[in-house]
Amino acid sequence: MKTLKLSQRAPGVTQVTMARPAVFNAFDEAMIAELDEAFEALEGDASVRVIVLAGEGRHFSAGADLQWMQRASQATLEWNVADARRFAAMLARIDRCAKPTVARVQGAALGGGVGLTCACDIAVAADNASFAVSEAKFGILPAVIGPYVTNAVGKRQARRLALTTERIGAAEALAMGLVHQVAAADQLDAAVDARVAELLAGGPNAQREIKALFAALEVGANAPEVIELTAQTIARVRGTAEAREGFDAFLDKRPAAWIPR
Repeated sequence: MKTLKLSQRAPGVTQVTMARPAVFNAFDEAMIAELDEAFEALEGDASVRVIVLAGEGRHFSAGADLQWMQRASQATLEWNVADARRFAAMLARIDRCAKPTVARVQGAALGGGVGLTCACDIAVAADNASFAVSEAKFGILPAVIGPYVTNAVGKRQARRLALTTERIGAAEALAMGLVHQVAAADQLDAAVDARVAELLAGGPNAQREIKALFAALEVGANAPEVIELTAQTIARVRGTAEAREGFDAFLDKRPAAWIPR
């Protein structure tokens, strides 16, 4: 791949690193295609349990490459629709990945970089990280990333970030739920590895089921069909071999079979 580096961070853990540090890992058509391809392949790889998304160099991602955006501003509506659909499909691929995903964020995460952060299940940021939903500065809007930002921080905070384009620090991002943990820059990898260790302790089938079920749930009152869905899901999963192994391991006071040795 030309824009990404894939590496084994630990047994069962693959790191996908955006590797365009000269432009602060801004993404264009090529990186979007490679991110989509990488997450599709890793989701289908039985040896991979957890995926870490990172950025090479000082910054996580400056969002959309401005040369790409300039090309888009001069292209036809048909070209723009097809191009935007590819971007939307890539973010959806990350969001819907059946395996746990962790964003490792340092430096700037701007525009689409915020979208990538929010599309991952867990986001761990260095204390030098900063975030801005900056699209309005360029006369456009955060349309494709909008659902992920809204899901992460709520509609009112998302609207504030998009309208003002203000840059917020790691502490404020943590307070509003944009990230889940802030660590000193020199402890960022240790913090990410701690979250990864927690994820590896869970059953992989259980985690797939969690992601599938939670994707179907909405905040608010539980409709009868939602109550039935939850009952049917736990009834089915309790009878799996993984569930039997999980209970046996706990009662036997030993690690479950899926935990890397």
